[in-house]
Amino acid sequence: MLATDRPAAGVSTASPTQRRTLARSALITAMFIAPAMVVRIAGLRPDPVAALLVFGAAVVAASFLLAWAAEAAQVDVSGGLATAVLALIAVLPEYAVDLYYAYVSGHHPDYTQYAAANMTGSNRLLMGLGWPVVVLVGIVAARRTGGAQPRELLLAPVNRVELGFLLLAGVIAFVIPVSSQINLALGVALLAWFGFYLYKVSHGDVEEPDLVGTAAAIGALPDRRRRLAVVFLFAASGAVILVCAKPFADNLVAAGGELGIDRFLLVQWVAPLASEAPEFIIATILATRGKATAAIAMLISAKVNQWTLLIGSLPIAHLLGGGGLWLALDPRQVEEVLLTAAQTMMGVALIVGLRFRPAAAWALLGLFVVQFPIASTHGRLLLCAAYAAVALVGLVVNRRHLMATVRAPFFATATRHSGHPHDPVPDPEFHT
Repeated sequence: MLATDRPAAGVSTASPTQRRTLARSALITAMFIAPAMVVRIAGLRPDPVAALLVFGAAVVAASFLLAWAAEAAQVDVSGGLATAVLALIAVLPEYAVDLYYAYVSGHHPDYTQYAAANMTGSNRLLMGLGWPVVVLVGIVAARRTGGAQPRELLLAPVNRVELGFLLLAGVIAFVIPVSSQINLALGVALLAWFGFYLYKVSHGDVEEPDLVGTAAAIGALPDRRRRLAVVFLFAASGAVILVCAKPFADNLVAAGGELGIDRFLLVQWVAPLASEAPEFIIATILATRGKATAAIAMLISAKVNQWTLLIGSLPIAHLLGGGGLWLALDPRQVEEVLLTAAQTMMGVALIVGLRFRPAAAWALLGLFVVQFPIASTHGRLLLCAAYAAVALVGLVVNRRHLMATVRAPFFATATRHSGHPHDPVPDPEFHT
């Protein structure tokens, strides 16, 4: 998703339509951010449910600002360092809440469950909902264009690099449920793997970015205005997220008690849904415009970030908060991590052949939906077994692609984005 080198380009000029898009987006996000800032600055203490809505809306709005800035910055940034910086900034809203829970768990052990809940929820939401929805929307959009009916989405060969990173990180992460802890050594290893992933992406082949909506309007601004706008959006969104992350996280827990809802489940699903909404929307828009391969590649990259950077950062935040060298997980948290790891292996196994079939999308979506009524250890373990069984079938079917995927992070070439965006023209990415 991130640019590294920028080819020579002419001066961009935003059209009246794009200027209206910018004005509308600025107004809408300001309407959602302003109440939270007033509450914080004035020191008001609203009801936990009301506070959750106020600060949650601000986090979502700030996430959109950050997503637009990160997308538009692809036009200008260059070099591996810029890639790393943008990647770290882009995940701020997604990880701020979880890292806060991990930090507090260092001196308040009860918060360990919330750190585990947020991490597992964000991971399963991305793969169980984001991946299949983008693929199914992309197939429907392709069918509406007429011609032959697509039977599957074909991924680009460069996507094998990210799948390889995700596959190996997923295997390593099984250490967590086996040991019932997320220890510092594992965290450092996953962060190192993420660092290698950034290095690989920053040295990959250059590809023009696919910007849509507000990000495209920002990208079309003249150079000086665009760069100032991107810097302002990064600063503003970062400030809002830092100001609102703590009250949002605290009121999420408090609202669970007031509403009589399992706090673990509320933290597991509400916070990730709020922070990942912009990414889901951008990917879905790309899919509707005939860019389903680019959309799913973006979500695969996001999954790599979650399964490396997010998990790897948790024990460090826990240590900084006064805890030990590991986060000890109780049986419920171990089950959730095991379920998340099993889902990850299933998702990779189904598309390791670089073909994303509708049946695979429906399987991921179906198993994601059926988890919600499950409230027992026996039920969660059965669901893990279902994920494992499908993963095994997928690995057998795609066995001839497995070694190439394992080797890809070390020997294959990744893709990086750079330069002014082009008009989204449908790619020949569906197999009929």
